[in-house]
Amino acid sequence: MRRAPRSALRAIFAVSLCTMLAILGSIRAAGDNSRWGANYFPNVILTTQDGVKVKFYDDLIKSKIVAIDLIYTTCKYACPLETARMAQVQKRLADRMGKDVFFYSITIDPEHDTPAVLKAYAEKYHAGPGWLFLTGEAKDIELVSKRIGLYSDPKTTKDGHTPYVLIGNEATGQWMRNSATDNPDFLANVIGNWMNSWRTAKPGESYANARKLTIDPGQYGFSKHCAPCHTVGGGLKIGPDLAGVTKTRDRQWLARFIASPQKLLAEGDPIAVELFEKYKPVQMSSLNLAAADVAAIIDYIDGQSATADARTGTTSAEPAPVEAAGRTAFDVTGILEPYLEIQEALAADTLAGIAGNANAIRGAAAAAGPPAEPIRAASLALASASDVGKARAAFGALGDAIMVAAKASNSDLGKNVRVAYCPMAKKYWLQKGGEIRNPFYGRSMPDCGRFVAQIPDGLGTRDPGR
Repeated sequence: MRRAPRSALRAIFAVSLCTMLAILGSIRAAGDNSRWGANYFPNVILTTQDGVKVKFYDDLIKSKIVAIDLIYTTCKYACPLETARMAQVQKRLADRMGKDVFFYSITIDPEHDTPAVLKAYAEKYHAGPGWLFLTGEAKDIELVSKRIGLYSDPKTTKDGHTPYVLIGNEATGQWMRNSATDNPDFLANVIGNWMNSWRTAKPGESYANARKLTIDPGQYGFSKHCAPCHTVGGGLKIGPDLAGVTKTRDRQWLARFIASPQKLLAEGDPIAVELFEKYKPVQMSSLNLAAADVAAIIDYIDGQSATADARTGTTSAEPAPVEAAGRTAFDVTGILEPYLEIQEALAADTLAGIAGNANAIRGAAAAAGPPAEPIRAASLALASASDVGKARAAFGALGDAIMVAAKASNSDLGKNVRVAYCPMAKKYWLQKGGEIRNPFYGRSMPDCGRFVAQIPDGLGTRDPGR
């Protein structure tokens, strides 16, 4: 059998190589124009929170591993928890963010959510490199949301969308939709490992070493609903540290706030309003949890607060003194008038106007934060007092807290306001006028007491006449 000349073999090889390259080129072209490529994803223009114009397919999707969700900054239901959960996932993916993994949160309310609004929102959630918050034309956002399978009919959903996240790898054609509020470890594993075919996965521990699973309903509820934004003794996160909150807030109020914070906000509750103003544009989600679930979460926070106290040797339930280092003293001038009206009412043996004035004081104290916490707590008790006896007890605590704050801040009490003391009740108070009007005994002993020159040190612990 004669062998083919080498020149002929080289020609055949060259033809075969060209054919193979043509086939591979056809396959790549087919891939680029597949259902999950350029011919499917719209290439509309969106704008980042930094005002940068980007093309949805070319700049955001092509050849990237992505996680995409829909949000809007005024959402009162799932968005805050959804975004906080993605912040947890971002932390787990660490330095891979912005390199081979990218998050995109697209607003469905572009009229309100300008780049500046989105930037403030992103900063509240500590969004880092690789996580863009995007706005654009309403029609373009609706087109994108339909193409990526996240569109919801606003008429059939409570807040205009469903909290899903689309996870995908455009290069491999892997795509999946998942709950955006799912376990952050699971989401990080799917995004970071499954989407790149486990190339970067690290071997885990054997299941034989796994701890016995015990499920505490309070711990589970806190982990699922609260932990994305809060710690108990771990410091400020997206929201405040909750250590000691079961002691500084009324339990019934806590239960209502956890179940539906937006309801309290709508009612004008001063604490809810103060928290909203302090942490906006982030809002706490109204998840409408069952009473038993809320109670379990509160019990868990209470237990964890005690653990944190034991660990640090402090008592989180006891607010630090107003004059503590690093805190600004609270000027009480703005709350004197409602306080004095309460004093007049109790001197007349009536509850008339007390709840409203106490709530006014509570709102001002809540807005001032930690320096006014004793005032806020005392005014809360006073507002809920059901009879004159309970109101007088709460008024005593409120007066002490106001006078301590006034002394620490050198607040101007006004020339008509004087400090009075009752040796029978062993209590001080502030009042107007030149005649004693005792709020602790009322009409039974209206003139019991005397005026003193100034707010004393060691308030409530001794008789200044001794």
